[in-house]
Amino acid sequence: MNEAHDFWLACGHHLLDRDEGGGLLVTDAFLKAYLARPELTPPADACAVERALHRNLLADPRRPVPAAEIAALADADARENWEVMIAFRDLLAGHKTLEAAYLAIVRQSIKVPHIFLNQIVHVILRNVLDACTDAYVLRAAELFFRPQKLTVHEGSLLAADEETISGLGDKPLSPLVSMLGLPAAAEIDVLNDANAPEYWQRSDRFDLALDLTTGRRGLAALATLIEHWIAHLIAVKVKVEPLVELRDAALTWYVGLDAEATRIGDQLWNGESVDDASRESIVALYRLEFDDPGMVSEKVRGEPVYLMAAMTADKVLRLKPQNLVTGLPVAHLETVS
Repeated sequence: MNEAHDFWLACGHHLLDRDEGGGLLVTDAFLKAYLARPELTPPADACAVERALHRNLLADPRRPVPAAEIAALADADARENWEVMIAFRDLLAGHKTLEAAYLAIVRQSIKVPHIFLNQIVHVILRNVLDACTDAYVLRAAELFFRPQKLTVHEGSLLAADEETISGLGDKPLSPLVSMLGLPAAAEIDVLNDANAPEYWQRSDRFDLALDLTTGRRGLAALATLIEHWIAHLIAVKVKVEPLVELRDAALTWYVGLDAEATRIGDQLWNGESVDDASRESIVALYRLEFDDPGMVSEKVRGEPVYLMAAMTADKVLRLKPQNLVTGLPVAHLETVS
């Protein structure tokens, strides 16, 4: 851990160990953190079976839990919560590293709660970026696990944390929050060179907006992040270059970084016209090149790979970093189920 620049303390990275390859080892302490979630903490009126289950798992978080034990819980919601939690625990514990568990989830389309998937991405990114000293890259990484509300202000495209700006409170409105047209929210500033050194102290507050205007540092930082993410998870080195626009390019291979971008990419792939609203929704466009062309699938070798991100009609950006794991034309991954 880079002690001089620690960040994202709430993700629980300090509860995990690393193996010889740098992957995150799932520890009992990390599993116990899930048991502290309000959905799993027995309420005052919980039945004796639920209280005993919670108590026994706190003592031994890897303890086998037969289906009959969960079925004996009196409360239906509690039964559902525990079924989900035990399945998720067994998934994590059944893999050598947290990264391996994540790869299994996204490659095998294993259903886990979206909040759990985002939490895994969060802590893996904390591992990936452990030595990072660039606040712009760290802020760009938040896009991988937290939806962003976008707005255009004075010619700039700004991304602010959706949950942060939607939280009601008694604080005076910041200029950015007022600009977004929201009634009340936490204080938010736009990340810039002057306040970048504050990122490490503010990292768990998610209260810095990122400028994603074409040609500025936000999109370049996201490109750098993508390179790190791909290298860490599938051991493939790539170079990602931001583009201003897609000029008469044949989309031999593309990866939509979110559902909206995938929809637009599919239209382009099929030779369909894209309306102005869809074009205006495109937030980021990149060209990806492999350091080793021999790693590219033969059917697209020698052709550029494009990456695209787009916001929804209500101006929300929800990136899906798993698409970078499952969507690239990497030859040695073609046999992975």
